[in-house]
Amino acid sequence: MNTHQLLGSSCYAHCFAFYGRVSTEDNQDPESSYNWQFMLAENLVKPVGVRIVASFFDVGDSRSIPWPRRPNATRLLAALRDPNRGFDNVVIGEPHRAFYGNQYGLTVPIFAHFGVKLWVPEVGGPIDPDNEAHDLVMSVFGGMSKGERTRVKVRVRSAMATQAHIQGRYLGGRPPYGYMLKDLGPHPNPQKAADGKRLHGLTPDPQTAPVVQRIYRDFLNGNGIFAIAEALTSEGILSPSAYDHQRNPHRDGRAWAKSAVRVILTNPRYTGRQVWNKQRTDEVLVDVDDVALGHMPVMRWNPRDKWITSQEVVHEPLISEEVFNAARDLLGSRAHKPAAHKPHRTRHPYVFKSLIYCSVCERRMQGQHSHDVAYYRCRYPSDYALANRVDHPKNVIMREDLATRPIDQWIASVFDPSQRDQTIEQLAHQLSPQVQPAAPPRAGRDITAEFDKKIARYKQALDEGASPTVVAAWIAEAEQQRDAALASRPAAPRNDGIDSMTAEDIAALVTELGDIAAALEEAEPEHKLDLYRSLRLRLTYSAETQTVHAAIDLGEHRWDLVRVRGGT
Repeated sequence: MNTHQLLGSSCYAHCFAFYGRVSTEDNQDPESSYNWQFMLAENLVKPVGVRIVASFFDVGDSRSIPWPRRPNATRLLAALRDPNRGFDNVVIGEPHRAFYGNQYGLTVPIFAHFGVKLWVPEVGGPIDPDNEAHDLVMSVFGGMSKGERTRVKVRVRSAMATQAHIQGRYLGGRPPYGYMLKDLGPHPNPQKAADGKRLHGLTPDPQTAPVVQRIYRDFLNGNGIFAIAEALTSEGILSPSAYDHQRNPHRDGRAWAKSAVRVILTNPRYTGRQVWNKQRTDEVLVDVDDVALGHMPVMRWNPRDKWITSQEVVHEPLISEEVFNAARDLLGSRAHKPAAHKPHRTRHPYVFKSLIYCSVCERRMQGQHSHDVAYYRCRYPSDYALANRVDHPKNVIMREDLATRPIDQWIASVFDPSQRDQTIEQLAHQLSPQVQPAAPPRAGRDITAEFDKKIARYKQALDEGASPTVVAAWIAEAEQQRDAALASRPAAPRNDGIDSMTAEDIAALVTELGDIAAALEEAEPEHKLDLYRSLRLRLTYSAETQTVHAAIDLGEHRWDLVRVRGGT
């Protein structure tokens, strides 16, 4: 369904491609949504005796995401450039789902440039880019799509604010450390209740609730945050990320973090009241210099006066409001006020941003500039308790420029004239179909991705209070449907892309790259970062030996050891 399969190239004028989209915000099953959108498109073109030979359908992408950032819309735009694409018309069954805001105005010129007609039911056939009425109709639909999404967001947020403030309803998400979920009966919405969804609330966790109470007690008795974290770690009490590691796989669970203690001391839900709207999702421009790329969601903390707190106590409190207020006031009195400083004129670029790890704790090292020199530091000792867990140096620091040159020289050496023939031979060997296993068919990958998204939505429903028994049945059914779809998919044609490049093709590409050493020498830091990320570079710094272990995903070119002090 997410693939495009060309069935012929001799009927361009009477062959169509179909485009559609569905996302989680539409609250529809992707398969059903695809079917009714395809049916609308097919009904539009069937009277003129044509057939739809290619299908592009995006699943899970919001309508606000521009076409160049939707996977299947991007493939459709790329197909327009191919003179042997097999179609010269594209039909859309539901413009509301395809175009949002000004997306139509940014997309239709591309269709016109490549001579591909765009058909929509609203104009009863192909759109004429020079027809003002057609342009007005499509612009109106884009505005209606944007307005519809905005109204839905306002309604949902208003309803959730009311439910939290007046009803004190638990609105989903991960229970705070110290609590667990309990079933409160069927969902009050009859339709959701019929789907098996139930209300949930918070109840004290017998294992972790006493830990929360102890943290407040120790803090009010004069112990600092770090001392509390050290004591809990030394006694072998599991930290929040270790206690629930499945839902916190990205966290280091070996020790209590000071931030975890602070979060517990500032969470008003321990007083028995429900709290909502502590965070918000802002939509920010992907690129301020290219507005057409649209926006991306960014999670940000709301100020305390924006939080929505229930009027009444709705679950069993772990501490009293007097204890919570005393801890909050004490924490505020101990806080260090930030020193006044001049704003930075420019952002400091880091060529290894998010790519370098500490060999001791395996956490990413953070960039820091000092006297206009870039460094990377590991702050594990200042963030986590060390008792009985990690023998970590107090200060792990690596200077950036001492590693940049050796790594650039190693990358450039791979394409050095003296090594070029060997590199080409190795790449051709890797890309040979006889040596490299065939990639899974595109249809199989799309089917797997589609059902993985569906299963992820079911798991999200579980987090938001759905019945575990019902959700387990949903997941089992989705897995069976996925297996059946994979078993029944047609055999995919051989991929004639990069997997079939010859040695001559690779040689031409390497020649086109030119002097890589000079390019790396002259590249701006942000461009170097893009290159390193595209090569999947991973650096692991060892403070004890003062070496960097560099790994690049180039098949057989895997590891190289670079000394960053005292030469290479």
